[in-house]
Amino acid sequence: MPVRHSAIHKIDKKPDGSPAVLHLASSEQIESQARDDLMQQFNESYNATAGKGWGFFHAESGAHPLSGWLGKYLAGVGDFLNFSTTAVEHLTRLMEESNLTTGGHALFCHYQQGMTEYLVIALVQETEAVAMTEELSLLPIKRLDLDRIRLAARINLSEWQNNPWSRQYISFIKAKSGRKANDYFRDFIGCQEGIDGPGETRTLLKAFSDFVESEDLPEESAREKTQTLISYSMAQAKLGEPVTIDELSELIDEDQPKMFADFIRDKDYGLSATIPADKKTLNKFRRFTGRIDGLSISFEQHLLGSKIEFDEAGGTLTLRSLPTQLTDQLKRAVACVIADRIEAHNS
Repeated sequence: MPVRHSAIHKIDKKPDGSPAVLHLASSEQIESQARDDLMQQFNESYNATAGKGWGFFHAESGAHPLSGWLGKYLAGVGDFLNFSTTAVEHLTRLMEESNLTTGGHALFCHYQQGMTEYLVIALVQETEAVAMTEELSLLPIKRLDLDRIRLAARINLSEWQNNPWSRQYISFIKAKSGRKANDYFRDFIGCQEGIDGPGETRTLLKAFSDFVESEDLPEESAREKTQTLISYSMAQAKLGEPVTIDELSELIDEDQPKMFADFIRDKDYGLSATIPADKKTLNKFRRFTGRIDGLSISFEQHLLGSKIEFDEAGGTLTLRSLPTQLTDQLKRAVACVIADRIEAHNS
């Protein structure tokens, strides 16, 4: 993960209402193992953080100037330190206007992963820690708290520049608490939400369930394909990369690599070519399947306790909210049985 440029500034903001004090870095972070380790740890923590949103830039304006400054930097107009300085000054002004008490270290990092370039912007807090001196004495210190990242965004620069119509080249943390702080930080980035990660993931899983049922796959095959989908999607989420429908389709069926992708497009599920997988949604997905004497049962784990009740003692399932098509078939079948009984009784 080569780091091209990085800079760290500090914003002091006290809870007593006093103005924020900005401490600007005089230079970029020099190339070092410590710098590279910091970014490696940051990325691992960021990728593992649940509850992300995905979006794209607002049009550049006075209210959302960051994309313009970033574009100039990438075009060679000004260096990275100037870009980060201008950006953090704007962030500090927004912090004052929002009357927030959250300061911290403003981290800016432009790096490359594979063939893709990224920009990370985060406001990282300090936490207390203890170090051991060479004399074996304990020394209280402060360190950057990478275990609890609350305000951060990652911009896929390659996607932004090469696919300007994309609606998911920015990812950002959506914390359940501190919503006001999250909103002002997203305003600072100039990002509007474009893709609903959990919703897209649920649609993908629904499409997969429909695909399995339409193909009437054997139980073992259905289980293997389910595991393939979950393993691939979770691995992508861990890397901070989206799920690619075509790539997933190839993994699900190597003999017919386009089959699942074509099924999704033909049925018009409205899914994008790439999907930001949501780990919480994936963790809830598991299919239970079974067949015996002409009876085939297949359903997803999250339906247990809502639409499906399992009586362990009696070994029975109770189903609720049956599909209309199945209900109509059952009604017709019951009507035929009753009619046969009446005819047999009259004769």
